[in-house]
Amino acid sequence: MKIALGADHGGFQLKETIKEWLTEKGYEVLDKGTFDEQSCDYPDYGKAVALEVAGGKADRGVLICGTGIGISISANKVKGIRAAVCGDSFSARMSRLHNDANILALGQRVTGAGLALDILELWLNTSFEGGRHKTRVDKMMQIETDCG
Repeated sequence: MKIALGADHGGFQLKETIKEWLTEKGYEVLDKGTFDEQSCDYPDYGKAVALEVAGGKADRGVLICGTGIGISISANKVKGIRAAVCGDSFSARMSRLHNDANILALGQRVTGAGLALDILELWLNTSFEGGRHKTRVDKMMQIETDCG
């Protein structure tokens, strides 16, 4: 599985930890930056990762900023993206099982590295349930066309 990865300065350290973990687990990582802790703008990285996922160059994406909120909002502006901020295992599981989230957003300032890796592993290993949830996801995605 190919994972696009991105963070602003507020998520840089957790991005590096996640990148190492993903590589050790055999995932292919597309690191879209940032590459240091210099102040930068999270929308740039949210967009970069979202375009990789929406364009089919990555199977899924992981984004990190201070809280996960700003970078996920940015990613969700790209057509076809369902980015979910998850700070706990239950939310991570449900974001995949019911919402077919294709990007996981994490907050370095609110989620420790150990919990973040647990969330990531669960998120990567949970499949979309489909069924009645597919109907709901289809309706959610239709909003992009209706309100584009």
